[in-house]
Amino acid sequence: MLRTLTSASVALGPRVAGWVRTMASHQLLVTPPEALLKPLSVPSRLLLGPGPSNLAPRVLAAGGLQMIGHMHKEMFQIMDEIKQGIQYVFQTRNRLTLAVSGSGHCALEAALFNLLEPGDSFLVGVNGIWGQRAAEIGERIGARTHPMIKDPGGHYTKQEVEEGLAQHKPVLLFLTHGESSSGVLQPLDGYGELCHRYQCLLLVDSVASLGGAPIHMDQQGIDVLYSGSQKVLNSPPGTALISFSDKAKNKIYTRKTKPYSFYLDMKWLANIWGCDDKPRMYHHTTPVISLFSLRESLALIAEEGLENSWRRHRDVTAYLHGRLQGLGLQLFVKDPALRLPTVTTIAVPAGYDWRDIVKYLIDHFSIEITGGLGPSLGKVLRIGLLGYNATRENVDRVIEALQEALQHCPRNKL
Repeated sequence: MLRTLTSASVALGPRVAGWVRTMASHQLLVTPPEALLKPLSVPSRLLLGPGPSNLAPRVLAAGGLQMIGHMHKEMFQIMDEIKQGIQYVFQTRNRLTLAVSGSGHCALEAALFNLLEPGDSFLVGVNGIWGQRAAEIGERIGARTHPMIKDPGGHYTKQEVEEGLAQHKPVLLFLTHGESSSGVLQPLDGYGELCHRYQCLLLVDSVASLGGAPIHMDQQGIDVLYSGSQKVLNSPPGTALISFSDKAKNKIYTRKTKPYSFYLDMKWLANIWGCDDKPRMYHHTTPVISLFSLRESLALIAEEGLENSWRRHRDVTAYLHGRLQGLGLQLFVKDPALRLPTVTTIAVPAGYDWRDIVKYLIDHFSIEITGGLGPSLGKVLRIGLLGYNATRENVDRVIEALQEALQHCPRNKL
């Protein structure tokens, strides 16, 4: 082999000869993985957890389109269409509206990295895992973080929020609109106005609620709103929607310090997304194919209409609640007005291990539901009806599976 390479190096010339000698100077230590020499195998599953959700056929087809350059004019046109779609689903006219190259969690970090500076006062509603994460990020930034802690299933009244605003004088309040770990839908009417009375910005997480529950960013006085692609939008995980009011934008553009993250620096992202009226400059390579899928997801919800989507999720979830109660299961959130219409939480039935039920549905029906997350772990089972998956047929399928699981899973009678 070496003799062959040496002969080839003479024939190919000095530059190529050097490359051939370098390639031959070390033997490969790692062989091709056997698993990668076999076809990719992915099971077919009905995803009825809190996300990701199954992809709509049109979104799936968009993911199979050929690549174009991330700085091509055609890509900028697609990005502009995505911005318009985000403005529609958020119900906002904010110019600083775009998609972040990352999950919903990435959008949370983008918001906090750009809005908070060390020493800023930050008030956080912690009634589930997403409030916990927001508080953790705030502490890492060096903000004076003040968590308002509630047990899973709790929400925040305007009186409670006002007490926190008066006591801590924060520059930013974080609330989760759809707390997917507990199934709570946080009311938002009047909270933006209340925050502004105390010179505080309102940041809202709508990852689990967008498209399934009404939200009106501008009319509700929300200063920063973000969501994810993989829930009701039925797009692959990895892109996240975010928008900033003029008040929030001013906070970003008058910072005394640079944001800790260059990747999530909103001034740079505003430019590449065409939000600042300046020529677009390279910042990072955007996930082109994922943006194709996101564009189609937003097109689908635009075609259905937001109000129709909200109504469909409300009606199908009400049907699910009735079927669950027919099995003798207890809904975790007692007040119907506070139940998230996209992710339903069920109290783990007495005597059962939630893991046995989840495993039974995967093994016997190829249906995913999940247990709790963070503070709700071990307390609830979660069923998601998200976008394309929100149908009465899927409710009937999961109820049939649950009924059989409750008959066959071991039960501790003590």
